[in-house]
Amino acid sequence: MSETGPGETFQWLAENWTARLADALEGMTGERPQTSWQASSAPSWTGEALWWEQPLSLHQNAVFWIGAPEEAWVEIGSQILRGAGIEVTGQQDARNTYLEIVSQACSGLAQAIGRRVKAEVTCESGAERDGAPADALAFEIGVTMGGVKIPSLCLCFHPGLSELSQTEVARVPAVQAPLSKIAPQPEPERPALDKTPPTLDVLMEVDLPVSVSFGRAQLPLKDVLKLSVGSIVELNRTLNEPVEVIVNNCVVARGEVVVVEGNYGVRIQEIISREKRLRTLN
Repeated sequence: MSETGPGETFQWLAENWTARLADALEGMTGERPQTSWQASSAPSWTGEALWWEQPLSLHQNAVFWIGAPEEAWVEIGSQILRGAGIEVTGQQDARNTYLEIVSQACSGLAQAIGRRVKAEVTCESGAERDGAPADALAFEIGVTMGGVKIPSLCLCFHPGLSELSQTEVARVPAVQAPLSKIAPQPEPERPALDKTPPTLDVLMEVDLPVSVSFGRAQLPLKDVLKLSVGSIVELNRTLNEPVEVIVNNCVVARGEVVVVEGNYGVRIQEIISREKRLRTLN
């Protein structure tokens, strides 16, 4: 890995990817993990690791890599599955779940980059690799989940991503990436965006808490102590404003209140975009 200190752009990338990783883990477990990041010259572990290469639609050199030793991806995947009440039958289940979390974090970073450069940026088809190139800018990502400190992940960025700081990123000519350190590997079958990965197909049966928010209010403690039968608390939502549908502490939709056979219900009027849902997790 490159021993050159990372610039502001790479630090911003590392910080945002780490935050998106925490968002994805919290969304699956209901508990936000402790995360950290710091520049590194090489992974803190040795031996075999699971490396994922993720290109972006920005330009040819918009590529980054995420590496994890077996102990790390097994623990992350297993904790998520156990938290969903699913028995882990093998490492493949943990592996698929871990890769799905990485995919969510990568998508979140692509959206953050898009907001920064004021253009649509998406994740292109990624693949497993043997490692990152020698000149990649490396960061050590620390994760603690469920009280367990997980071996650090390694997040590496292609030097060409420094072009992110340019005003018109897409027009900067690309330079051939020095990927001689990476042995060519056939791309494994990766679930398409419109297909559900095998592990997530099992998670689809997990029950999630659904609630509807009619509004919120803040009261001084002295006013709370004065509440009694018949007291009225004014909320921050008018009669005509839509209510929020909240799933697993995340706002996923808005709608109007209706009555269905004597019970209250909500008619969905707006589905919150994935980008907005991620913001609600911050």
